[in-house]
Amino acid sequence: MSDTRTQTSMGAAAGDAGTIVAMFETYDRALAARDVLVSAGIDRSRIEILAQSGTAQDASFHYERNDEGIWGAIKRLFMPDEDTHVYAEGIRRGYAMLVVRAGDGDQEQIINLLESQDAVDVETHATNWRQSGWSGVHEGHTAWQGQRSSSTGGMTSAAATGASAGFAATGAAGRGQEEVIPVYEEQLRVGKREVGRGSVRVRSYVVEQPVQEQVHLREERVHVERRPVDRPADIAAGTAEPFRERTIEVAATAEEAVVGKEARVKEEIVVGKDAEERTETVSDTVRRTEVEIDDDRRTPPTTPPKR
Repeated sequence: MSDTRTQTSMGAAAGDAGTIVAMFETYDRALAARDVLVSAGIDRSRIEILAQSGTAQDASFHYERNDEGIWGAIKRLFMPDEDTHVYAEGIRRGYAMLVVRAGDGDQEQIINLLESQDAVDVETHATNWRQSGWSGVHEGHTAWQGQRSSSTGGMTSAAATGASAGFAATGAAGRGQEEVIPVYEEQLRVGKREVGRGSVRVRSYVVEQPVQEQVHLREERVHVERRPVDRPADIAAGTAEPFRERTIEVAATAEEAVVGKEARVKEEIVVGKDAEERTETVSDTVRRTEVEIDDDRRTPPTTPPKR
């Protein structure tokens, strides 16, 4: 079962329909999928590949190819933490992540093209990783958070000790009055799985049956007959020599039935199967949080200048 994910990024430019994410077993598979998309007319600049063995040209932004850098690169794509853990762990294990910024009208085309390139089922792999001992938390998360906390702390310290102390105090007061409204979005996960449609079983076995055939046989018999005669021997003619020893041997033959068997192929049973591919459109709805800001603050009237 393959898995591609679609999400609408908060930072997407106008005209973008969302971000489609797919994971491939190898970096070469991801490159092949990118080539298929480009051949289908998808702009190369809309495609990012994140992988440990990738090159700087695979992504439009720079990131270090270590745990911390990969985590930050995925977060840069507005991925939720739960998915970021899974995809970052997949990249750590040698998989490659392909990200496509979809435009209006080509989202379904991109999903179908990625499905045809055998994108892996991320959820199934994540389950197997957890069963093998993975905690579900990618190691780059802690380092990335520590780096951000250190960076934020350094800026606050510098502001407090700098020359503009009034600005630092104003900033601290503003942060104390902040209220955070989380912005949520749902992802559409489109996958496929194999289901059984029945089977055909062909079994061959041996049966015996009696058969009869008729054959004509020939047999010879030797007959010996003694006939009494009384005539003078015609010695003058030289036809016979009296008183000479003679031996006559006559062989008798007979035919007997001989049975032989020959195996011959009378029929062939050929069992095979054909495969056909079809494209099915999966329709659903995804929700996201929209934010409207109503500013009813009144601008204080200005005092006319004195004459």
